[in-house]
Amino acid sequence: LHGSRQRMPDPPRTLPMIQPAAETGSPPIFEKVAIIGLGLIGGSIALAVRQHWPSSLVIGLDRTEVLEKAMVLHAIDVAADDPVVIAEADLVILAAPVEQNIERMGELDRYVTTPAVVTDVGSTKRTTVEAARTLPSRFTFVGGHPLGGAPRGGIEYARPDLFVDRPWLFTPEGDDAAAVVERLSRFVQELGAKPEIVDPAEHDRLLAFISHLPQLTASALMHVVGTTARERGLALTGRGLFDATRLASSPANIWRDICRSNADVIGNALDDLIRELEALRKGLTSGGEIARVFESAGAWRARLPALRSTTRRR
Repeated sequence: LHGSRQRMPDPPRTLPMIQPAAETGSPPIFEKVAIIGLGLIGGSIALAVRQHWPSSLVIGLDRTEVLEKAMVLHAIDVAADDPVVIAEADLVILAAPVEQNIERMGELDRYVTTPAVVTDVGSTKRTTVEAARTLPSRFTFVGGHPLGGAPRGGIEYARPDLFVDRPWLFTPEGDDAAAVVERLSRFVQELGAKPEIVDPAEHDRLLAFISHLPQLTASALMHVVGTTARERGLALTGRGLFDATRLASSPANIWRDICRSNADVIGNALDDLIRELEALRKGLTSGGEIARVFESAGAWRARLPALRSTTRRR
C-alpha cells in the first residue's frame, strides 16, 4: 500500500463486522487521529475512537497485511504504509513496540507539518520520554500507557471496550503540558479509561513488578513445564497451570523492547523473585518457608480484587 485508501472493502462473511455507534452529540476531542501501529492496543484505540466519534478521521499506519485486517474491521478511515498521510494529524499515537515508537518519533518532524499532540502506549517510559525531548516545539509529547491488554496480540484480538474501567497512565514533563494532559485525559475517559499521572521513573519501577515480572515468570514457567513434561504431561494438567500461564502466549517482539528499555529495574524484580525461589528451594522439607510465602501470597491475593475495583471507581 502506498498513500491512502479511502474506501473500505466489504468484509468476508466469516469475519465479524464492528459498526460505529451513533453520534453522541459531543464534538471530537481530536479531529484527525493518526495511529502508528495497529496491534492489539492501537487497533483497540482505533475501534474505540470510531465508535465514540464517527466524525473523527482515524488514520492507520502499519504493514499491508495489518492494514487489510483493520479495513475489514472498519477500524480506520485511511490506511497507509507511507507516513505522508499523517501530515495534518492533530493527535499522533505511537502504538508500535517501544523501540519502533522511538524510531518513528524521530521521523515526525519530516511528515507532520502542523502542531500536534504526540503520545505513546508503551509499557516503559524513561527511554521514550528522553527521546521526546528532541521533538520540535510544534509537538507536545505526553507519555502514555493504557493498562488494558489480552493474552494475545494483534488487531484480530482488538476490541473497542478494551480500556473500560482500566487505568491509563500519563507521564508528562514540564508545566506546559498541563493543558494537553487535560485534553488527553478527556479523550481516554471517553474511551472508558481512568487517567492517572505518574513520574516516568516510578512508572517503570511499578510496571517492572506488576507487569513485566509476571510476564517473564509465566513465560519461563510454561517453557520449563512444556519442555520437561511434553505433550503427555500437559494433557494431564488442570486449571492451575492453564491460569498461571495465561500470559505465556504474549508475542516476543514486544517484550524484547520492553526488557531492553527497562532492564535495570526488571533485573531488580527478577532478583527479588529469585531470592524467594531460592528460599523456597532450601525450605522444601522444613515447611517454614512454605508457610511464610503462602501466607503472605494469600493475604495479598485476597486484597487484589478490592484494590482493582477501587481503581475502577476512581
